[in-house]
Amino acid sequence: MVAAGASTQRAVQSRVGAGDVERLLSKFALIVASDHQYGGKLTIETQASALAGEALALQARGTASQRIRSALYGCAASFTSSAMWAAIDGRRFDTAQRHFDRAAGLATMSGDPAIQFRIWSHAGSLYRHMARPVDALAANDVARRLPIARRDPMFASLGHARHAAILGQTGDQRAVRQAVGHAEDALARSEPSDDRPLWLNAFYDQAELENLALAGYLALGDYEVAEGHAHRSLALLRPGMRRTRSITTARLAKAQLGQGDLEEAVATAMTIPLEPTGLHPRINSMLRDFSSTLQIAAPSSDPATAWDQYAHDSLRTLL
Repeated sequence: MVAAGASTQRAVQSRVGAGDVERLLSKFALIVASDHQYGGKLTIETQASALAGEALALQARGTASQRIRSALYGCAASFTSSAMWAAIDGRRFDTAQRHFDRAAGLATMSGDPAIQFRIWSHAGSLYRHMARPVDALAANDVARRLPIARRDPMFASLGHARHAAILGQTGDQRAVRQAVGHAEDALARSEPSDDRPLWLNAFYDQAELENLALAGYLALGDYEVAEGHAHRSLALLRPGMRRTRSITTARLAKAQLGQGDLEEAVATAMTIPLEPTGLHPRINSMLRDFSSTLQIAAPSSDPATAWDQYAHDSLRTLL
């Protein structure tokens, strides 16, 4: 009877197919869109983690071909990587490290080089935001050395651009300039119509390249060059990239402040919308840094007074 019961259970076990993978990816598209508008929210991290759980539950519940099983592991890795990015964006670095450890294992089981690239590239960003450039460069190098970065110039471009942002923290201006050049050359060689993962198509383009170059030159203290990249990024950004627009605007304000353009810098910072992206943890941190720098540079100036009043009236819960 036991053997017969087990046989019946196997017979009724559901079959997992490509349609199940597509349904997961449709849900993932909504999370990616939400991240581009709001970013860093705990809700986004939670949703992405839950979706990874759904993918793994399908592995456990149903029968599937090896191709579908690999795809499910790839989905789980990609969703966990999105949870990792939300944690990085929200400055929850310990949590991001835990997501990375899990995502890396899932990516290995998937055999998908694209998601392996994403996870190690995210690890480079994690360590950059933690001001650990040596670890950041090492992690990003893992991504850049994957075969997919040699086959597809779009992946290569993203790897070089993120390297430029990290290299800014080392103070090596020549290396930053070289990495930005490599990123631009690779992007120019890429075919926009090639089949690529949703997560890459959703954000990486010339505007993001300019934004990463901006981060690198800002870290170097080369504020004039940084400002040029900021303006180009803002001009090219897609309408839905609200979080990125606010971050880029905050970086622009810092670049203007670094050049002594106090009135322009304050005016730029005041254009950052408070809802919803103004509540973003990274933007809050950048505005606090802007306030401190302005106070040190010109504590009694009219722009500093105007910013203090604005901060008191509008940003009292943030700064």
